[in-house]
Amino acid sequence: MKIVVLDGYTENPGDLSWEGLEALGRLKVYERTPVDKVAQRIGDAQAVYTNKTPVTRETLEKCPNLKFIGVLATGYNVVDVAAAKERGIVISNIPTYGTAAVAQMAIALLLEICHHVGAHSESVHRGEWENCKDWCYWNYDLIELDQKTMGIIGYGRIGKATGRIAKALGMRVIAYDTYVHEEESCDLDTLLRESDVIVLHCPLFPDTEQIIRAETIDKMKEGVIIINNSRGQLINEHDLAQALESGKVSAAGLDVVSTEPIRGDNPLLKAKNCFITPHISWAPRESRQRLMDIAVSNLEAFLKGAPVNCV
Repeated sequence: MKIVVLDGYTENPGDLSWEGLEALGRLKVYERTPVDKVAQRIGDAQAVYTNKTPVTRETLEKCPNLKFIGVLATGYNVVDVAAAKERGIVISNIPTYGTAAVAQMAIALLLEICHHVGAHSESVHRGEWENCKDWCYWNYDLIELDQKTMGIIGYGRIGKATGRIAKALGMRVIAYDTYVHEEESCDLDTLLRESDVIVLHCPLFPDTEQIIRAETIDKMKEGVIIINNSRGQLINEHDLAQALESGKVSAAGLDVVSTEPIRGDNPLLKAKNCFITPHISWAPRESRQRLMDIAVSNLEAFLKGAPVNCV
């Protein structure tokens, strides 16, 4: 079997091994693949893996031998699913590899907002502490989370994991999810009205696209904190930037934006108190190794005639 990986660098920049896939066939790994070379690089392969490189209907029409598409991620909108199914191509994704890491990153963004750890460390290295007239100082308002309310939009595996950490910090947790009903569940308006911190952990669907926009921000508490490490398109970035400037939203922690890599004209780059990281929630080595292991087991299951994690 010929196996092609279209964009292996982000999954494995050199600290993991491809030996699991190498054991299943003739493997060719490309670090990155331009859109106009996707079909050429798949060629006569029977299996292809992609992280963010699109596999379109046009591409599939040029790759008649293709039988398996492995998405090296949970989201699979990079593949034309309908076109693949028309051709009997199996698509497998990686549904559960990063739960702990993504929840951890959501809390990391929140704690950075609460304590400005990076900025305070930099100020010490600049000499501010050694020249301070007092035994301590702080350059930003500091926030205690105990007894505050975290509202989580999207209460699946990751949402629940974040909620558990928040509860350990003494926070009250409420959640909105149209598919999940738990003790913490409430309607969206209640969540918007009562939350001191709002965390987005929902998938991108038509009814969640720009769920954070001027209309919903107006319903929030003055000074609310917003955290998003799910999908950038969940937020109207212009509306959030305006809310940050006005102080309606006191701070935002974002690991995702609507277009990635981020564009230089993104209004959030100049917004006040907006902490942005380059989509790293999924990327601890442990998570990527788990992703690799599941990717291998997905292809093994397909070859045995019992595919798993199918979309």
